[in-house]
Amino acid sequence: MNASTGSRLTFGIDSFGDITIDATGRPYSDAEAIRALVDEGVLAEKSGLDFFGLGEHHTREMPLSAPDLVLGSVAARTSRIHLGSAVTVLSSDDPVRVFQRYATLDALSNGRAEVILGRGSSKESFPLFGYDLADYDVLFEEKLELFAALRSEQPVKWQGTTRAALDGQLVVPRTESGSLTTWIGVGGNPASVVRAAKHDLNLMLAIIGGNPARFTKLSELYLKSLENNGFPERPIGVHSPGHLADTDEQAIEEYWPHYRTYLLEARYERGFPPITREYYERELEHGSLYVGSPATVAEKIARTMRQLRASRFDLKYGMGPMPHSQLMRSIQLFGTQVAPLVRERLESN
Repeated sequence: MNASTGSRLTFGIDSFGDITIDATGRPYSDAEAIRALVDEGVLAEKSGLDFFGLGEHHTREMPLSAPDLVLGSVAARTSRIHLGSAVTVLSSDDPVRVFQRYATLDALSNGRAEVILGRGSSKESFPLFGYDLADYDVLFEEKLELFAALRSEQPVKWQGTTRAALDGQLVVPRTESGSLTTWIGVGGNPASVVRAAKHDLNLMLAIIGGNPARFTKLSELYLKSLENNGFPERPIGVHSPGHLADTDEQAIEEYWPHYRTYLLEARYERGFPPITREYYERELEHGSLYVGSPATVAEKIARTMRQLRASRFDLKYGMGPMPHSQLMRSIQLFGTQVAPLVRERLESN
């Protein structure tokens, strides 16, 4: 048990559906990449993990535009692992349809569905579906308010500026448990943390760079905001990138060229610093990259979870066109070795 929240420690993996390559270096087709995700989700359960998440993207490099459909295929081949989004860009979607899709997944999986809602750090969905980035804040605020109302699974009255009003309609299907597990994904915005607490939703801290300890204030803000709203403590999760191999050296060298390429492409759009080997090694040592052997990664994850009072850690595995065999090995090591080691370290305290 996590001493701060009383929540069971859980561990998951997330993918954005990056186009991967086979053993010969041939890039997968979009269809092959999607089918590979199903195999990865099945392996996640076999390896003992608690959650498999797929993040919505709409690009040539990450053609994962319908993650809920892929998760439905994983549900048919698994029996225990929880399945969800990582994240769903609620701002450019319809809250009613998001609820319906994940409530349907919940039915197909016998109650294993979760949804992580976010504002969207990748913004390709906004022009694709005809939304103006100038409305970025109001879109999320209004749609989250509606989604929170839908979670009651009762007739909903709602009115806003971003979609048609609801006047007492019942949205189906309803879940068997009466509540769809919902998280808010936050990349560092205090207002989003307060909003998660206001709606009594779980908090997922998406930390993709820099020292994770700087998010401690957000964890504290979340727990205090829950208290101020009269709610009990809820789970705090961490989502960060990483890669596992049998040795530190192997994992670091396998990950480096793909990490470098990704950040070079994203540098101007998202304001990342110059990409050097020295920067990479600093992130490995002090930042939010969880790359290495099982023992090394477990120690770093345990430290982060302790600092942030987190009871869940989701590893965003893979980066760009890494070989599928490397991804499968990384998943296996994370589930069979890293998760047990972290539990041992944290539960013994």
